[in-house]
Amino acid sequence: MARHPFDRSRRTLLGALGVMTLSAVLSPARAQTPATGGAKIPIGVVGSGHIGGTVGSLWVKDGHPVLFSSRHPEQLKDMIADLGALARAGTVEEAIGFGNAILLAVPYGALPQIGRDYGKALAGKVVLDAGNASASRDGDIAEEVERDGIGVVTQKYLPGARVVRAFNTLNYGILAKEANRPAPRLAIPIAGDDQEALRIAAELVRDSGFDPVEVGRLADARRFQRGGPGYGQAVSAAELRRALSLAP
Repeated sequence: MARHPFDRSRRTLLGALGVMTLSAVLSPARAQTPATGGAKIPIGVVGSGHIGGTVGSLWVKDGHPVLFSSRHPEQLKDMIADLGALARAGTVEEAIGFGNAILLAVPYGALPQIGRDYGKALAGKVVLDAGNASASRDGDIAEEVERDGIGVVTQKYLPGARVVRAFNTLNYGILAKEANRPAPRLAIPIAGDDQEALRIAAELVRDSGFDPVEVGRLADARRFQRGGPGYGQAVSAAELRRALSLAP
């Protein structure tokens, strides 16, 4: 018996859908790699003070859902209310669980304790570390930073995380005032050993209203740690590249 052309078309469509379903099942999961390229990802902020609160707020305004954490989340209620539905407050544990990417903006001396308490939860996460080490505040770890470089030290205490150094060079007031200014935007230097994490960090820098400048690996982050030539430079990306002798 002759078959109607519609039957053949339906079989073709069903076959294609079957292939697509099978491909989805067999494709490797990407749960640990946030979607980028314009997609908005959930971000956890660990340390919601001047830097964490400012940068996290810029992400919320760009459309990212952000969970701000604090030892006293109730103290963040006014900021959360001002930011609207995309902003939440919670504990550090909740922020880490919520975020596909994490902004770590705590006093640098707290890093070893962060690693002990949350190292397993941070494993595989993209962690943007915005801390700076100060001998007067942070003690012995500041000497370690001077000796080994801050990017290497952060990775030592968060061994499973995909660490990127970012957002440590400029005062929060400058970040708040200059975000999304007309071109040329201000530059934010970044450094990391994981290329995919660097790409994600670069997009998050752009989403906050700045231009990322990739300086190199975590060992190269000493070039823009406190006291380094890239620290405190409120300049454009082109100017920062020249100051650090990077390729245009």
